[in-house]
Amino acid sequence: MKNEKIEMNRKRIVNVNPLALCCIVLSFAVVNTQAQDLNIGSMIQPIPMSAKFISDTSYIWGGTLVKSHIDQKYHLFYSRWPRRYGMSAWVTSSEVAHAVSDSPFGPFKFKDIALPHRGAEYWDGMYTHNPTVHFFNGKYYLYYVGNFGDGKITSPQLNWTHRNNQRIGVAIADDPNGPWKRFDKPIIDISSDTTAHDAQMVANPSVTQMPDGRFLMVYKAVARKKPQPFGGPVVHLTAIADRPEGPFLKQNKPVFTVEDVDFPAEDPFVWYQDNCYYAIVKDMKGSFTNAGRSLVLFYSFDGLDWKLAKHPLVSDLNIKWADGSTQKLEALERPQLFFENGKLVALLCAVNETQGHSYNVQIPLK
Repeated sequence: MKNEKIEMNRKRIVNVNPLALCCIVLSFAVVNTQAQDLNIGSMIQPIPMSAKFISDTSYIWGGTLVKSHIDQKYHLFYSRWPRRYGMSAWVTSSEVAHAVSDSPFGPFKFKDIALPHRGAEYWDGMYTHNPTVHFFNGKYYLYYVGNFGDGKITSPQLNWTHRNNQRIGVAIADDPNGPWKRFDKPIIDISSDTTAHDAQMVANPSVTQMPDGRFLMVYKAVARKKPQPFGGPVVHLTAIADRPEGPFLKQNKPVFTVEDVDFPAEDPFVWYQDNCYYAIVKDMKGSFTNAGRSLVLFYSFDGLDWKLAKHPLVSDLNIKWADGSTQKLEALERPQLFFENGKLVALLCAVNETQGHSYNVQIPLK
């Protein structure tokens, strides 16, 4: 019986239509070529001053953009916290705010606080940070990081209790103007196994819909294998869910790793395009290119195994303004892409001109 099945399978393989087989091979070759040839860095255009979103009273960080199907306006969600507290107070005092514009390149006008502080009794009650917004199945999903702790402002040092209490959540709304429904539990929590890659904290989610309708999340994870309070190594993990709100099943395999480097990458933005997954990642120290701290591009055919792209450098720390000037930055982080009608329109980034001067930019893409 076993031999009969083997013979039947052999005949099926032999009898495959040569034209069909050729199409399969050609299709894979086209996909592979597209994955290798995508060059985000070559698409970057000078930034109009209207696309610089800045505040005199608050640090501005980590913008994410969506166009409303209701009012047809562009809605920017971002992190902010009082400048008087210092840069490191992001870990105790950040809140996700909301601004609106008629153009993806601004100017944006502050509207409200989308995810305000709601008390230490909640897992996200004292801090909301690093949002990423998506429109899935007729609803808006705002993924973010939350935490709780003693509330002490310890700038210029981090409050390590708050840092290590970071967890990942999602808020859901029918309209980007809100109201946003939040949940009593995070959608990604730390693992109970103290030897796990994410035993200490989780943060910075990025989510995309997979071609089979499921949802892929890539997130930052910190282990407890290195000395406290920082811990480490710092890696990135993936998780998959049937619905955008979860539950997400952790895959527990680190991605964007470099041998003998404990913290090579941060802030991934993942998306699916042309039968391939892509991720723009912050290269912490030049582990992936010779450009030093920068933004780099990865690709994957399954969302789980990632490789550095053929054109890996998305941007170094130099940005060009529409007036013709070039500016060297201290930091260019939190990359997020904005698509409209299926086309890449803008690369959003958080900027530090100096440690005490931050804002967001929406960089046009050709």
